Amino acid sequence: KTVNTKRVIQYFASIAAVGGGGKKDASKGTLEDQIIQANPALEAFGNAKTLRNDNSSRFGKFIRIHFGPSGKLSSADIETYLLEKSRVTFQLKAERNYHIFYQILSNQKPELLDMLLITNNPYDYSYISQGEVTVSSINDSEELISTDSAFDVLGFTADEKMGVYKLTGAIMHYGNMKFKQKQREEQAEPDGTEAADKTAYLMGLNSADLIKGLCHPRVKVGNEYVTKGQSVDQVYYALGALA
Repeated sequence: KTVNTKRVIQYFASIAAVGGGGKKDASKGTLEDQIIQANPALEAFGNAKTLRNDNSSRFGKFIRIHFGPSGKLSSADIETYLLEKSRVTFQLKAERNYHIFYQILSNQKPELLDMLLITNNPYDYSYISQGEVTVSSINDSEELISTDSAFDVLGFTADEKMGVYKLTGAIMHYGNMKFKQKQREEQAEPDGTEAADKTAYLMGLNSADLIKGLCHPRVKVGNEYVTKGQSVDQVYYALGALA
């Protein structure tokens, strides 16, 4: 389904482009290019290796392509549905997390590793190393170049692109945050703050506020807000939901 959809989109884009290129914004590609290049970006963040498919779509998408009176492409939009969110924090042994994590760790762009405060070893990050970390049919280095180029064609600014990468890096650090139970209390507290500090930095947050929000969230009771204590298990559930 995934491959056939790509072929159909490429066909529509190619026949609609016959007779002259579409209007091109200097900061991004033509409409035809954008329709085609949306796919690498969507696959990076929405596709993963499963037991039977190395590039399985873990979400649904509905694509509308609009044509003008002359048969030229006039616009397009994509609606996405039901992303498999649980895969972000858990994978089966023979499966893998979403491709984007391994693309970044491929070291094809070393500056990304520095910016995200990460190593190139996937086993350093628990959220992405529970199953497979490499796929023989996928070259993560080449795929990162395709994903990065797709952002440019789609008109992402440099800041927007870096924001996407930073949020992706923050998810990896979320999985390394550790908590322990306070003595004689049903209350969690951080077991070191290194991962929290890195996560907060990438998300533009204060590390202490992030930890406080996880360990002592504010909940509404009637018309007032009160601070609620959290057990270690509750904090980890909240952390997974946040990621």
